[in-house]
Amino acid sequence: MNKRLHIFKYLFFDFLTAIISWTLFYIYRKTYIEPLKLGYEIPIELTHKYYLGILIIPLFWIFLYYLSGYYKDIYRKSRLKELAQTIFTILLGSIIIFFTLLLDDEVLNYKHYYKLFASLILIQFVATYIPRLIITSITNYKVHSRKIGFNTIILGGNRKAVEIYHNIESQPRSVGNKFVGFISIVEKEKHLLEKHLNKLGNLKDIREIIDKFKIEEVIIALEYTEHKEIEKIINFLDDKNVEIKVIASMYDILTGKVKMAHIYSTPLIQISHSLIPTWQQQAKQLIDISLSLFSLIVFSPIFIFLAIGIKLTSKGPVFYSHERIGQFGKPFTLYKFRSMYTDAEKNGPALSSKNDNRITPFGKFMRKAKLDELPNFYNVLKGDMSLVGPRPERKYYIDQIIEKAPHYLHLQKIKPGITSWGQVKYGYAENVEQMINRLKYDILYIENMSVYVDFKIMIYTILKILKGKHI
Repeated sequence: MNKRLHIFKYLFFDFLTAIISWTLFYIYRKTYIEPLKLGYEIPIELTHKYYLGILIIPLFWIFLYYLSGYYKDIYRKSRLKELAQTIFTILLGSIIIFFTLLLDDEVLNYKHYYKLFASLILIQFVATYIPRLIITSITNYKVHSRKIGFNTIILGGNRKAVEIYHNIESQPRSVGNKFVGFISIVEKEKHLLEKHLNKLGNLKDIREIIDKFKIEEVIIALEYTEHKEIEKIINFLDDKNVEIKVIASMYDILTGKVKMAHIYSTPLIQISHSLIPTWQQQAKQLIDISLSLFSLIVFSPIFIFLAIGIKLTSKGPVFYSHERIGQFGKPFTLYKFRSMYTDAEKNGPALSSKNDNRITPFGKFMRKAKLDELPNFYNVLKGDMSLVGPRPERKYYIDQIIEKAPHYLHLQKIKPGITSWGQVKYGYAENVEQMINRLKYDILYIENMSVYVDFKIMIYTILKILKGKHI
């Protein structure tokens, strides 16, 4: 499965159909609406306004589709939900276009405004939805016929696991599960599921197994006597980018916890990873990219000044890079301006403190104003980090934190950030105990995530820097 190519198909046709629909709508206005007002036919001329329109309008629609989350989870699309999402997005976009571009049009009477609005919606919807329906239908056919599948493991190896395996495999139309094997919860010599699937390991191995086999979906199929393990398993997998589903009981079905995505699918409860609405998630990413790009351009003269300052005041490279752990536990290289002497960690990893003699005099100046972290904007642009999120740590310290505070793994559900609620409220941590104390603020951030909260944290960060406070 080439995910990027598949996303490109949707993007290409959405862009192309936006050009076509705007062209048809432009012709409709020139041949029908305007002649009624002027009393004579108007020749269709492709003016500069038309060319400006076919550049700006398609970009506007792509932006709106992106905010709606349309280009996410492209292999698991429901055609009915896609229809509703397309109608809602086009209705919203048409309202914006109408009140910003078309309300000043000269018309014979107000009924023609209604015709303009209705024709804009109709043309845009038909042109957009038909290619989408074709692409999604072809994709769904490939999923149902098992040409496209999602690597799946089952947690559990006994009666319930065998039952769920048979239920899914016996469906006339696949919902995309491609079983790789199973993981046992209870240690025993033989499991019933071994007749059908390979045993990949035990629960303690699950994180490595997910990475090794590129698992996309985990189905928890435990016996009633093992149900006490479910919460622990879900918490254990919270930082992994996988779909987690649990076998539903009749109580779950009657209380409305089970939402069916496919008619042929087995009733399962899907554990949601979503922390904020999709549009806010997409908006957060867009803000990250645009503000990081803006910052890198605006602060480029400061980059040159700092590079010269570092070179003149101490020996060694201008930039410092180190491996940190990012979203879903994936390592990435963090970039900063070097603020310490080159042999600062010759005795092993150590956290910095207020009176740290490893920091160069120029490094102290940079740290006070957080100028040493300006290259972090490059990490944000790459997609490793966000502007706001828990500070990325080294694996060396994460392992120590998890021993005392296992809930630290919750932080890996999101991208680490340049600034965070923990840093604004607590500041730098000088040891593991302080890192654990700061942890509660970052957990609070995750529970209250929103674009609004992000802006508040960024504003407080800037105010603290301007006041000269160390964060």
